[in-house]
Amino acid sequence: MEKTLTLQVGVKALLRNKEGKYLLIRRSLEKYPEVTKTRWDIVGGRINPGDTLMDNLRREIKEETDLDLVGEPRLVGAQDILRIAGRHVVRLTYIGEVAGEIHLDPVEHDDYNWQTIEEIKKRDDIDIYFKELLDKNLINV
Repeated sequence: MEKTLTLQVGVKALLRNKEGKYLLIRRSLEKYPEVTKTRWDIVGGRINPGDTLMDNLRREIKEETDLDLVGEPRLVGAQDILRIAGRHVVRLTYIGEVAGEIHLDPVEHDDYNWQTIEEIKKRDDIDIYFKELLDKNLINV
């Protein structure tokens, strides 16, 4: 076991609007040049230690989309991401509802769309860790 691992925790959210569709956001190639094939993802990012998971999730949603999390989100998956040498990322994925009008942070993301779960499951250009949750049917809506 590698003893010099840096542990990071990330929170992600599959967000549902009042029409019952779910938000996908497309990563900016300027900020994420390494993700040419799987550019579509869900909202989220690393936590700030000392803040609660929910505070971090709300902050990420607000920073990336300007939307507000409504109610209590449901945890649907916890994943280990070990693809980068020296780093162990634990990713917690939630499903939650949002309200407001979307305004993307153009540095992070350059497009978005709202889709049904069935439409999302047919895509082959989504984040591999999000796709893993979909393929394992862990996201029951």
